Amino acid sequence: MTNWTSNTVQANGITLHYQRTATNTGDDKPALVLCHGFSDCHVAWTRAAQALEDAFDIIIVDARGHGYSDKPTSGYRSTDHAADIAGLIDALDLGQPALIGHSMGAATVAQLAADYPQLTSRIVLEDPPWRGTTGMPANRGTQMQDLVAMYGRMTREEIAEYGRGHNPTWDDEELWLWTLGKTLVSPNVVQDTSRLLTDWHTVVPKINCPTLLVTADPAKGGIVTPETAAELTNKHPNIRVAYIDGAGHNVRRDQFTAYMAAVRPFLLAG
Repeated sequence: MTNWTSNTVQANGITLHYQRTATNTGDDKPALVLCHGFSDCHVAWTRAAQALEDAFDIIIVDARGHGYSDKPTSGYRSTDHAADIAGLIDALDLGQPALIGHSMGAATVAQLAADYPQLTSRIVLEDPPWRGTTGMPANRGTQMQDLVAMYGRMTREEIAEYGRGHNPTWDDEELWLWTLGKTLVSPNVVQDTSRLLTDWHTVVPKINCPTLLVTADPAKGGIVTPETAAELTNKHPNIRVAYIDGAGHNVRRDQFTAYMAAVRPFLLAG
């Protein structure tokens, strides 16, 4: 990680911070953009980037309102995040990169593939917020507002202790990286909780590139159910599903080896 570089780029009217693994942007490696989930930041992808940097020029971006990127008062829908990433791809002249997104970041990547098909070669969606007919719990928006407010009152060490209680199987390094995003996330990201409603029924039919949907166990917190995954693959043959046993919503953090065994071959197939 010592050779990775950090920089900013102007995209969609804001400043986005990103980290890049390639020591020379002229390196002959295909580009791979990584988009984190809600209340995370770029360091959430450290372990995955280390495992993939031999094959890819990896760009890890802080979403608006997160990490070291700008934190505007509005503009936190998937369409806004997708426009941000489209601007980053254009500004860095990445061509048609592959992308991975987790949770909120997966919704961003899916929206990008739908709205800007010329900017995506293949995508990986790690447990996007795609719920079935039951929809989002009625109080989810309030819960997320309370969570961000709580993080704002805690030290990083206190956040780590809180995270350890909820994720006892994570190692200390993963947990410490997870905490950084919590110290940097802006309350602005949850001002409009209607943005949490992702209508994947209108987005998915517009995705034409090869897509890997990584799902987990709903009993452990996975969002995409087997029923939703089956509906997606039945209607859209470009989508493959990789179910990771023993994982919850943070799939790669819970079962990293199994996650990489599914994701790396899919990416390299491009």
